[in-house]
Amino acid sequence: MALLEDLVTSGRIVDLMLVFILIEIVALLLIRRFTGRGIAALPLLTNIGAGGSLMLALKAALTGAGWGWLVAALLASLVFHVADLRHRWQAANAVETAP
Repeated sequence: MALLEDLVTSGRIVDLMLVFILIEIVALLLIRRFTGRGIAALPLLTNIGAGGSLMLALKAALTGAGWGWLVAALLASLVFHVADLRHRWQAANAVETAP
């Protein structure tokens, strides 16, 4: 339990989660490249960018970083989220208007 407590209180749990997300991104992009199936790069990166930015905000909060870092991470998450929604909205409209 002490290891888990140290991981959380030091913020290193976020680093570990980000490593797993990086592995996930690489795997999904490779699958897409070699099979032509799966999630395209832009929707993948905007979606994961939003979540990754929230993780960085969590790390800033856990480690006592200045409020500016926390706000920057939250704003980055908002930008990624809006980009993701825009892409999804456009994709949905393209499907609806397809003959």
